[in-house]
Amino acid sequence: MKIMAINGSPRGMNGNTGRLLDEVLAGVEQFGAEAEIICLKNQNIEPCAGCDACHKTGICTIKDDYEAIKEKLLACDGFILASPNYIFSVTAQMKALFDRCCGLIHCMALEGKYAAMVETSGGGEDEEVLKYMSRFVNILGADSVGGIGSAVAGIRTFPDKENLYAKARALGLELCRSIEDERSYPEQEVFRKEFSLRMSGLVDMMKDYWVFEREFWANKSA
Repeated sequence: MKIMAINGSPRGMNGNTGRLLDEVLAGVEQFGAEAEIICLKNQNIEPCAGCDACHKTGICTIKDDYEAIKEKLLACDGFILASPNYIFSVTAQMKALFDRCCGLIHCMALEGKYAAMVETSGGGEDEEVLKYMSRFVNILGADSVGGIGSAVAGIRTFPDKENLYAKARALGLELCRSIEDERSYPEQEVFRKEFSLRMSGLVDMMKDYWVFEREFWANKSA
């Protein structure tokens, strides 16, 4: 089982988000799954240019690290999204990656995969960012098994940290067990079916231009 963790913190694994992510990955390791960490601070992810090339060909024309990350997402069994709370959203590094995933979203290409979310904040409102990342997981076609977030109590420390860390390790285990059991999440399934109709309808409207995505949906329906 292969789990990919994407850390959007500009401090990488040395920051608060990295510290909490470590505990989630401890749960993944406890299960026996293989984990790979990608820190976006070490990657070159340019902003989306809005050129539509990915919709036409399936490949982004920007020469940076996005395509390599995309291939890892397509190949993994599950993934973890980790970001600090920057003004009630994810970091600019993570948002740039999200925007570049528009082709994956149009095709809901991560269907059958599972994901978990990790978030930290200076002053709270953690649920807003976790909910945003969970929605992103669903529009990729994947299932969210849940997330963990916390305000910090200092540098790489948290309130009631032992309880928090136990929950984080449990989340890592839950991610792996969900993959192993192929669990279903009915509420998310309803949302994904509705979003699937929306995306397939959008691609059909643009079928003369978005050739790759038109063929993707045609093959999916066959």
